[in-house]
Amino acid sequence: MTKMKQDEIVQVAADWWVRLREPDAEGETVERWLAWTSEDVRHLETFERVNELASRLGSLDNVSRQGLIKAFARAATPSPRWLPLAAAAAFAVVVLAGAYVAWTRFASGISSQVYASAVAQNRDITLPDGTQVALGAASTLTTHFSHGQRRVDLSGGEAFFQVIHDNSRPFVVAAGDVSIRDIGTAFDVRRTGQRVTIAVTQGRVQIADTNQTPGKAQSGTLEVSAGQLVSYDPNMSSMTIGSIAPEQATAWRNDRLEFIDEPLSVVIANLNRYSARPLHIADADLDKLSYTGTIRTDAIDSWLGALPQVFPLRVNTEADQVILSDAEHPPRR
Repeated sequence: MTKMKQDEIVQVAADWWVRLREPDAEGETVERWLAWTSEDVRHLETFERVNELASRLGSLDNVSRQGLIKAFARAATPSPRWLPLAAAAAFAVVVLAGAYVAWTRFASGISSQVYASAVAQNRDITLPDGTQVALGAASTLTTHFSHGQRRVDLSGGEAFFQVIHDNSRPFVVAAGDVSIRDIGTAFDVRRTGQRVTIAVTQGRVQIADTNQTPGKAQSGTLEVSAGQLVSYDPNMSSMTIGSIAPEQATAWRNDRLEFIDEPLSVVIANLNRYSARPLHIADADLDKLSYTGTIRTDAIDSWLGALPQVFPLRVNTEADQVILSDAEHPPRR
């Protein structure tokens, strides 16, 4: 496939900037955006540049705006002409292409920003309020900050938050049907589809099930403290609470994924955030096999090689993927 020119990438990045701020920017839109960012390392870098610039341009007067554009242009290397174009594209996004979306955000004083990581890439982020976020591989979160609130949407993956507490501006993380509110806290959130786990390493959090599905029992709000692990499964009537050591909760930051009695499908989905070759479960009866243990993200192949000794399955390694199938079924061709 022919590589895009830098100015074309800027235009596409600006277009994604608009799409991700539309009210229905979930699911397929986010997945397509992630696919685009993974195609070329320049895509994510350019998107972040446009994202940063657009966010800053929206709150400046004309004189300051022109100064900012010049400052970004001076910092450009090795292709200086794309940054003025990026500035123009980002400004056009704020004022024209994304007019109704941007207007509602800025009119209400809400500033939004998208952060993402690539497969096998962890990132450390400092949010505008000083909160520290460690973002796991292949993860995406969007911040919505205003004078009265700090909201973070985790659309997929994992993140560890060390929150700067502010009574006047609650810090809330939304992960699917789960809402986590900080009470002076450090905590980890992992979202796999609609399944969510929250591990508290310091302080306390309030966790609420926001799913208002008719007929579902409402579990109310849980308040949990350091050393506790909360698991949410949309197919269960309530959230479950267990215990976890702080070093287990953040083991992924040191190349170790920790699982405690979790379905094999969840394990594989999280391994795919770190694996160079996608892993697939071919037989549905393997999905619900329960797994507890530690997997090193730099030794996934070794773990796969030993897996048939633990479960009745077959591992078929191909050039571009790995397939897990039921050992009692004939190999798929």
